[in-house]
Amino acid sequence: MGFSPSREWREIAARYRLEASRCESCGRVYYPPRGLCSVCRRKSIGAMKTVNLPRRGKIVTYSVIHTAPLKAFEGRTPYVVAIVDLGGVKIQTLLTDCEPEDIKIGDEVEAVFRRIKEDGERGVIHYGTSFRPVRKVET
Repeated sequence: MGFSPSREWREIAARYRLEASRCESCGRVYYPPRGLCSVCRRKSIGAMKTVNLPRRGKIVTYSVIHTAPLKAFEGRTPYVVAIVDLGGVKIQTLLTDCEPEDIKIGDEVEAVFRRIKEDGERGVIHYGTSFRPVRKVET
C-alpha cells in the first residue's frame, strides 16, 4: 500500500496523542477513533467525543516477529507486537527498547514517540506511538 498524505494527516491525532472516541450514549471507547458507534448507531450521531487514552498500560498478549512482512521492518527483526490494555481499551502496538525474551504478559508499559518507518530513500518518515516496558527501580 502506498503513501497517502490525506490518511497520514487523519491518523496524526490517534498515532501521536493516543486520541480515541467515546460514545456519549453508551460509553464505549474506540481506538482508532470513529465517527459512529457500532452499538448505538444512529443515536451516536453527534455524540462521539474525543478522549485521550492513558499513556500506561499492561501487556495482554504478544508475538515476536522473526520474518518482517514489510521491507521497512526487515532490519528490526526480531521485534515484538503486543496487545496492550489501556484501562479497558486494548490496542495493538510495537514494543520498543526491550529484548523479546524479557517481555512477559502482565508487564507494565508506557507510551513513547518513535520513528516507525520511512517510504523509500527520499520519502516521508513516519512517526508514531510505540510502547516500552516500565523500568522497575530497585530499592
